[in-house]
Amino acid sequence: MSEIKYDQEGIVFDIQRYSIHDGPGIRTIVFLKGCPLACRWCSNPESQRFDAVLMYKKSSCVGCGKCIEVCKAGALSFSNPEFIDRDKCVRCGACANVCLPGALTMKGKGMTVWQVMQELQKDAINYRRSGGGITLSGGEPLVQSAFALELLKACKDKGWSTAMETTGHAPKEVVEQVMPFVDHALVDLKSIDPRVHESQTGVANRLILENAIRISQLSPNTVVRVPVVPGVNDNQAAIEAIGHFAKLMHGVNTIHLLPYHTYGENKYALLGREYPMGDTKALSEKTVELLKGVVEGLGLRCVIGG
Repeated sequence: MSEIKYDQEGIVFDIQRYSIHDGPGIRTIVFLKGCPLACRWCSNPESQRFDAVLMYKKSSCVGCGKCIEVCKAGALSFSNPEFIDRDKCVRCGACANVCLPGALTMKGKGMTVWQVMQELQKDAINYRRSGGGITLSGGEPLVQSAFALELLKACKDKGWSTAMETTGHAPKEVVEQVMPFVDHALVDLKSIDPRVHESQTGVANRLILENAIRISQLSPNTVVRVPVVPGVNDNQAAIEAIGHFAKLMHGVNTIHLLPYHTYGENKYALLGREYPMGDTKALSEKTVELLKGVVEGLGLRCVIGG
């Protein structure tokens, strides 16, 4: 292993502890900013931009006005129905720093590998006892490939299990450099149909499918994860196509079906954005069970949820 660059910096928007759904054992998830996709059902819209974003929760605001006093851009005003003029906001974070009720929060913080490792070390005993470790998520972790690589190397140096949730949308060279340090790859596949994929995510899927094969060859344990979304891929033909593709991948025997949910809907309001999925309803249990049967009919193990 080459020397670890502990001073390598990345943009992190959350560190979530005690996860049991994103790899084996108890895991800590490090969420990295930036994503080349714009999935209409994205539950982490604050991750899409590479830089920091400001979120505003009106119900927590006490009207003290301290944030307005420190905003040099003049982006905040009680006379503005949205409170924030996002065209003026420079996302400096000054307002969030003085907002004691937490109505204003910044999502996105520069951290070095060393700083993240100090946070992860707090959970090391859980990793040892449960066979868990760390999981990189996002956004798309491969967008910050230099940071992801050094962080994974540092975790491997500690003997911790590593995992990554990825769309696989990255240059071939990046995948080949980073994925050998990932023990468990959780590869998201939305649709095999290129037209459906591009219309729903904003990007073509050829690179993603090529890299899905590549990732399965480089990472010792690969699972395919499918966000099952009404009107996108909640039908037998779409899931069957993904299942057939998964069987072309190296060593893949499990597919996770992740039923559509609206847990991230409120985040769009906090960002001053309209929720792209409108009033789309959750999938019925009958549909989920039907699609599970499709996966199992292909000889693959199917898990509902993470």
